[in-house]
Amino acid sequence: MLGFIINAAPSLASEPVRSERQKLVYEVYAGGIHAVQAILSIDLNEEKKRYNIVLDTHTRGFLGSLVPWKGRFESRGWIHENQSLQTEQHKSTTSWSDEVDIKDYLYNKDGSFKSLRITDDHSDNELREVEKELTDQTTDILSATLSVMRNYSTEQKCEGASEVFDGKRRYKLEYQHQGAPLLKSSKYNIYGGRSAECVVEVTPIAGAWHKKPRGWLSIQEQGRKRGMMPTVWLGKVGDSDVAVPVKIRVKTAYGTLFMHLAEFSVNDKEALVAEERHRE
Repeated sequence: MLGFIINAAPSLASEPVRSERQKLVYEVYAGGIHAVQAILSIDLNEEKKRYNIVLDTHTRGFLGSLVPWKGRFESRGWIHENQSLQTEQHKSTTSWSDEVDIKDYLYNKDGSFKSLRITDDHSDNELREVEKELTDQTTDILSATLSVMRNYSTEQKCEGASEVFDGKRRYKLEYQHQGAPLLKSSKYNIYGGRSAECVVEVTPIAGAWHKKPRGWLSIQEQGRKRGMMPTVWLGKVGDSDVAVPVKIRVKTAYGTLFMHLAEFSVNDKEALVAEERHRE
């Protein structure tokens, strides 16, 4: 649910932020039901010009018993001199009950695509052939999102666009700045303060797209019909240099989902924890 050479993403002209490690815990509520938990870890090392970002997520509670799904998404890569990010490896591992699907993407430092390996019920670490028009000068969704987060640290706007390859399709992922509202913390969300609000939009470019929208594209179009596109709010928490998603809202035909930032720590310091998490 979350959104990492990103040619279309804005570069950072000012001094880069210092190296830091962030850990964020998000709780997703649907119709008042605590449905999903996601843990995001971000490690930026400006000295070594490297980044690493990992998202672990799973369904929980009653939904978890009905839909036993979990996923781990990992991206690592280079920080170029102009502060743009280039994916070196992106790996996604998802499981539904006993079924496991692994996709491992590798890129070269110049943005050209190196390889895609897939392990699932039909193949075991199989090297797949993919067309250059789908892959070269693309990135992954975590690196694209991290680029936008870093841009906010200097521009105070949540905006940027990248082209992403997901294994079958190429699409444009765009963050569109909407304003800078003041958010209030709550028992669910630790963040209170100025934020950057942005709409997130996916636009198909090439590959195996269905005639009718499916997956995230379907969710996006459900929101569009209801006048509420998927929206992310970014903000700086504590003394951290890099802004992070502090709230996400997704409207669907079945209701509205909210993802709240429920816990945050930087460089292994004591964590900020939402009141509701203390009760669990």
